[in-house]
Amino acid sequence: MKTLHSYVTRQVLVTLLMTVAVFTFVLLLASVLKEILGMLVNRQAGLMAVVQAVGLLIPFVMVFALPMGMLTAALLVFGRLSADNELTAVRASGVSLVALISPILLLSVLLSGVAAAVNMQVAPWCRVAYKELLYQTGLASGATLLPEKTVIKVFPKAIIYISKVDGTNLEDVLIYRLLDNKVEGYSRAESGTISFNASNRVLSVTLRNVSKILMGDSQKKPRSMFAESDELSYTNAAPRRDRLGVNLTDLTFFQLQDRLQELEKDLETLSPIEKLPNDELRRRMKQVVTQRVDLTMPLRVQMHRQVSFSFACLGFTLVGIPLGIRAHRRETTFGIAVALVLVVVYYSFFILGQALETKPELAPQLLLWIPNFIFQAVGAVLLWRANRGL
Repeated sequence: MKTLHSYVTRQVLVTLLMTVAVFTFVLLLASVLKEILGMLVNRQAGLMAVVQAVGLLIPFVMVFALPMGMLTAALLVFGRLSADNELTAVRASGVSLVALISPILLLSVLLSGVAAAVNMQVAPWCRVAYKELLYQTGLASGATLLPEKTVIKVFPKAIIYISKVDGTNLEDVLIYRLLDNKVEGYSRAESGTISFNASNRVLSVTLRNVSKILMGDSQKKPRSMFAESDELSYTNAAPRRDRLGVNLTDLTFFQLQDRLQELEKDLETLSPIEKLPNDELRRRMKQVVTQRVDLTMPLRVQMHRQVSFSFACLGFTLVGIPLGIRAHRRETTFGIAVALVLVVVYYSFFILGQALETKPELAPQLLLWIPNFIFQAVGAVLLWRANRGL
């Protein structure tokens, strides 16, 4: 039995290393061609900086390459074992399929733990370090520093939330202006543009069609006003990493947790919105109140995504083994093709969940767990049937 376990495990590990290497290379290629290669060709950074940038991107793409590699390895190895009738010989010797694959299932559980560490800590940290490297070399754009659908506190005495960033163009910008840690007023702009001067590190945002509401003190009523344009600017010669605009996908799990708690405390100061004395002001601020609810949901969705995505290796292994046996083929192209189809199905739920992150009534964070339940349940049933029919 130990010989069988050693043989199967060795076959899976060798194939896993090769497939992970291939998928990592393919996923890295897009980033290298888009950003890093240009750094070297334009002589904007040295060779060591480019190597460092590539190294920082590897953990980020490993988030996707590791589950895909495990799925492909299961399909290829057990497809070949089935095609060569080795599984039939194992069954004839009195060894069941479940007993044979027990070390592979244990391996998938261990890889899920590794994926959890990468998803929740290593990959976000490396991605932030990568963006900081681009920033330090003067190659970062304004869109990198002001990501969309993210609570941004880079500007002094202001909290900013941008619904959409397209290059240097902004859409639906929401601003909370603070004074002594209390909300002094609210602004909402239909659109805007970003400009970034890398030489003196000045980040400027020009807003257009801005609606403003100034809360005033307890003795004054809130005032509303409209401006065709407005401008915010931020400069810091030596910016700290925690002051940069960081996308939610680049935050670790514990940073997301802290950000959520911090945001919930900040939003408690917005209670005067519901107490506005003027009906017109309450009507005009209805969208702002709705936006407040949406601010916390992207954080929750990202936290659930990091945790649920860590179980992909287990679900892919449970599905990949019986599908490889059923396919009864040794061709590498067939295994890779099936793996890509299953990966697209699995990741589509995550794409849908993140697309619905601004609609808390649909509970998008729970949608992220559906692919794990489906793949693990279907895989368990297929394994049971394969164990009986082998």
